[in-house]
Amino acid sequence: MLGRVGDLLSRVAAALWGKFESKEEIQKFAFLAGIFCLMIGVYWTLRPMKDSIFFAVVGAKYLWMAKILSLCVISPLVVIYGKLIDTYPRHRVFYALMAIYGTIAIGFAFYFMSPSLGLLNKAPDPSRFIGWAWYVFVEIFGSILIALFWAFTADTTLPDSAKRGFPMIALFGQLGNMVGPAFLNTRFLGTATSAPIVALCGGIVLFIGVLFWVFMRVTPKSQLTGYQGERAHSKKKDKGDEGEPGFFEGLRLLLSESYLLGIFLIIALYELVVTVIDNHFKMSAAAAFPSEAAASAYLSSYATYVGVVAFLCVLFGINNITRRLGMLASLVLLPILVDICISLVFLYPLSAVVPFWIMVCAKAINYALNQPTLKQLYIPTSPDAKYKSQAWIEAFGSRGAKASASFYNGLRTVISLNTFLTMTLFASFGVIGLWFMVIMSVSKQYNKAIADNAVVC
Repeated sequence: MLGRVGDLLSRVAAALWGKFESKEEIQKFAFLAGIFCLMIGVYWTLRPMKDSIFFAVVGAKYLWMAKILSLCVISPLVVIYGKLIDTYPRHRVFYALMAIYGTIAIGFAFYFMSPSLGLLNKAPDPSRFIGWAWYVFVEIFGSILIALFWAFTADTTLPDSAKRGFPMIALFGQLGNMVGPAFLNTRFLGTATSAPIVALCGGIVLFIGVLFWVFMRVTPKSQLTGYQGERAHSKKKDKGDEGEPGFFEGLRLLLSESYLLGIFLIIALYELVVTVIDNHFKMSAAAAFPSEAAASAYLSSYATYVGVVAFLCVLFGINNITRRLGMLASLVLLPILVDICISLVFLYPLSAVVPFWIMVCAKAINYALNQPTLKQLYIPTSPDAKYKSQAWIEAFGSRGAKASASFYNGLRTVISLNTFLTMTLFASFGVIGLWFMVIMSVSKQYNKAIADNAVVC
């Protein structure tokens, strides 16, 4: 029976992503895809509750401050994370962080169950510290734990194998995005608050750590040797152990190379505009659904639809846009979509449905097309750019832009909605215009480097 299932999996995988070299290779990526499916399922379950619990405990009008706080807390944590993965084996760091995160999540759940201190206390107050801590706690999952998973996966995979296995992992991740928030929400489970679901997510995180430990025990060592391991071994033989450049070397390279700065701006400009739309969407949701349970269920449905749309996009080959039409066509699709989205928000300022579907489409296209395309921009770059500058770009480009947009979102609390949306419309046109110019510049440099078989920086 297991043999027939394995043969079927092999045929399906070969049809979708190409012929795998061995059953061990398929087993490796199937295991990693399952782990990633659970991780993304947990993350997209926690993500709607991040907002609904914050609304209930602190208040929706302080959401923009929470995004700024998350940047202030996560920035030093990312630096510490970089030191940890340089000092200890990454699989052991993964075990430790999963154990810590799962345990803390269960602790949050018990706190939220308290009649006087938790979610049954329906008086939002910015002095309730637990709400701020909860918001940052969920942000850490997406910023550090998922990044650690991909760091380990990249370190243990050869380039040709990655072309076959990474799409499988990404597809299962979108499956987790659909299933997690669809079933782990207050409406489906019939819970009065999200507290029991937080406890369940903590248990799943602990299980992921155990599952990863099993993966390390059953996967052959031949499947755990990656390109970087062989390259580092070769460098040590040829040059001696000189040590790696410091983590801040990536920042120096980022600031000195226009190509890397362009990638940074593509990510940052997207987050600047979408964070404003996202804040409008969340404020509309908070007004329409005053109870924590109802808001959580509504935001969970949003998360599910993002997963469904992204899953279908990947399954039906949206990434072929890059292969057939080129880098420029692939990158400009998202700013065109965002431009349309901003105009629709301006035309329907009081609608809760319009920002819902705008955010579904913007997030899904970003996950299905824009992010995989951005990864390709690192191909014609040096190892330092790939592994050090990329960490700065992805960690601080996104978070920094969200924090900057959150300062702007704070204006909504002191001016009228119509004035705020009018300002947003005109400001966004300027941002999107700059976004287009950066895309054209980066695409031109990328295409020239690939044509000349050269390295940009």
